[in-house]
Amino acid sequence: MTLEEQLAHLNKVWHRLTPWPDAVPALRRLKTKFVIAPLSNGGIGLLTNLSKRADLPWDVILSAEVFRAYKPDPRVYTGVGKLFDIPNEQVMLVAAHHSDLDGAKKCGLQTAYIERAAEFGADVPKDVAPRPEHPLHFRDMEALADWFGCASLERAKL
Repeated sequence: MTLEEQLAHLNKVWHRLTPWPDAVPALRRLKTKFVIAPLSNGGIGLLTNLSKRADLPWDVILSAEVFRAYKPDPRVYTGVGKLFDIPNEQVMLVAAHHSDLDGAKKCGLQTAYIERAAEFGADVPKDVAPRPEHPLHFRDMEALADWFGCASLERAKL
């Protein structure tokens, strides 16, 4: 592989990320009750490649690209309600970063925090302590799906 090819391969590492183990099963459960979509600063091409590779069950992909702004610009957060013709209060941003949730909350969105203590590696501590401004706080996506009463799809098949 040439140096250019190696650099191109490295530059597309985001396209090949593996989801957290709880993500896909929880998203499938949540999808039975809600419209689910990523709201990312990543481009639509990146999000499509990532979603296809990881079998992420989004209903729609929302990129900051759609809103011609990047988080934490309010246009990104408020754009979701505008696209779906619903009030911001009926939109929930679920994230592992309080700063992202702060921006959403300022725009009237509901928020839920997901702990990702090992996000930066097992040897790099991350503060995942609950914060009062984001009272919905979950250890993982499965706990979020449980909180919303989304049945396990395995149990639902019985």
